Amino acid sequence: MPTYYGLKIRLHPDVYEPAEDTFLLAENLAVKEGDIALDVGAGTGLIALLMARKARYVLGVDINPIAVELARENARINNIKNVEFRVSDLFENVSGKFDVITFNAPYLPGEPEELIDLALVGGEGGREVLDRFIQEVPRYLKPRGTVQIVQSSITGVEETLRKLREVGLKGKVVAKVHVFFEDIVLINAAMRGGGA
Repeated sequence: MPTYYGLKIRLHPDVYEPAEDTFLLAENLAVKEGDIALDVGAGTGLIALLMARKARYVLGVDINPIAVELARENARINNIKNVEFRVSDLFENVSGKFDVITFNAPYLPGEPEELIDLALVGGEGGREVLDRFIQEVPRYLKPRGTVQIVQSSITGVEETLRKLREVGLKGKVVAKVHVFFEDIVLINAAMRGGGA
């Protein structure tokens, strides 16, 4: 069983395996002591479990039921109790407001054919899932909260920053890594006038 950042993480062929995009987020988490955090697209649960080290409570959601089961198992393996995982298409089964919301967005254009594709394929143009997330996220963010989005340069970083502005969030690229033919970027966004 592989270990990431001191956590033992069981993998599954139908669930996205932690990779460069996951690590970019893991190494730049904005979570602070006592925060209430939400990880959208939790996958193996790694990001949610890392946030649980500081956060008071973490909710991890994923559209893939196998991912949710796997994340729960990974929480048990690491004896982490202040985290909960549930099946949700983005914010469908989420209520309340959060200090930190993380989302490693799917970005390949196309339609998902298998469960694993849900982590990678973002709709016909590659942005549909991300755009839906941006539209909905302000309702779940505390006034001084932070949204962290990981995305590929393929799907248009400027467009993401513009769409964030349209919903009242100010975003900036805070980290990036070059992988093969693309840059993976991490965008932190906060309410205009709030802390980033």
